[in-house]
Amino acid sequence: MSKKSDKSEDKQDTMEKIVSLAKRRGFIFQSSEIYGGINSCYDYGPLGIELKNNLKKAWWKEMVQLRDDVAGLDSSILMHPKIWEASGHLEGFTDPLVDCKKCKKRFRADHLLESKGIKPDFRQADFKKHKIKCPECDGELTEIRDFNLMFKTFMGALENKASEIYLRPETAQGIYVNFENVRMSANKKMPFGIAQIGKAFRNEITPGNFTFRTREFEQMEMQYFVHPAEAEKWFEYWQQQRFEWYQKMGLNKAKLKLRRHKNNELAHYAKAAVDIEYDFPFADKELEGIHNRGDFDLKRHEEFSGHDLKILDEDSKEKYLPYIIETSGGIDRSVLAFIVDAYTEMEARSGDKDAKHETETVLKLHKDLAPIKIAILPLSKKEKLEELSMSVYGQLKENYMCAYDTTQTIGKRYRRQDEIGTPYCVTIDFDSLEDKKVTVRDRDSMKQDRVNIKELRDYFREKFGY
Repeated sequence: MSKKSDKSEDKQDTMEKIVSLAKRRGFIFQSSEIYGGINSCYDYGPLGIELKNNLKKAWWKEMVQLRDDVAGLDSSILMHPKIWEASGHLEGFTDPLVDCKKCKKRFRADHLLESKGIKPDFRQADFKKHKIKCPECDGELTEIRDFNLMFKTFMGALENKASEIYLRPETAQGIYVNFENVRMSANKKMPFGIAQIGKAFRNEITPGNFTFRTREFEQMEMQYFVHPAEAEKWFEYWQQQRFEWYQKMGLNKAKLKLRRHKNNELAHYAKAAVDIEYDFPFADKELEGIHNRGDFDLKRHEEFSGHDLKILDEDSKEKYLPYIIETSGGIDRSVLAFIVDAYTEMEARSGDKDAKHETETVLKLHKDLAPIKIAILPLSKKEKLEELSMSVYGQLKENYMCAYDTTQTIGKRYRRQDEIGTPYCVTIDFDSLEDKKVTVRDRDSMKQDRVNIKELRDYFREKFGY
């Protein structure tokens, strides 16, 4: 077997371990599992929702709280259907599909062509000419047809054309149609941004790679409105800001890259686009896109709504439609990237005799992202020790998400906390009853500090920054 094959199998093995860990420890579950599951939909368990919320909190702090030029928004999932006509989603938000006439399975036409090294305009491609057959059963394929990715539903009592409405396929349009509302109510001067975190829905035909591509997902987007003459400057600025943020939150720089789109890759609205990609075990994949959208979006909403969205420059008296620089990241795929990047296997180091020669899993998550910040571990279930331990637990959980664990040996408890990424474990032993001190163990360095219980809040305030 080639070294390349070995490496591929190693990556697949790692991904399988991560998926197993995610379920076993309560990060991510298959949706509707007791009914056999529903394809490409996932539920976040007790630890997963903490990690996800911590990621959103960190993003919001970076993009809104620490800036004076960005305001927040939470727009409705259901919006006027004309918005999707203006945005181009009704006409152009499609995948090219083919069906197998024999086994009835459905495939992306562009993916089948690319697998054969064919890169013409796939809509003009003749499958019979290229002798492309069903990859599953070698059956004959249908002609290519377009399939709209938006989920359609109905609003009101009647299910007819007039009551058709869509689940939003992105959060950006809610920002564009509120551009004037936010600018006036928040008293923002140009340039400024509007940030939003929210759910979006796409009826993807070929989802996969665990939570990387799903039909229901969450986005963290910021749309930055600028004078056209300054668009390129801000486009470069936001690339760097977003690239550095992923590193600051703990992702390995060697696994991150900026990939600029070629002209033939650009979306119809984009003047330029760059992806922040991460080296997942299954491929280099996009975490976030930074786009110079020009004035396409506001121009279209002006046209379809009849509402003037131009800005009057108070100095030059010039009226103009702002250009938009977009930063659009997927929360679910980012959560996956942080788990993958943090996943570490090493020789057992907890001191537990039963695990002496085993491999230990450590999730080296950034402190701000870790679901549990501190684990409280009494050395015994003796009443006086538990009473003191519960007192420490009550003191710390006011400011930090904490866990309280009394089961099995202290070594196994350390390993459990390492596996879910808990940065610190606080052990209360029998000496603690006398000296009123506890032992704080660091997940990564394994260093242990003996800390006075009265000084614990200050100790962790220094460690976490709050």
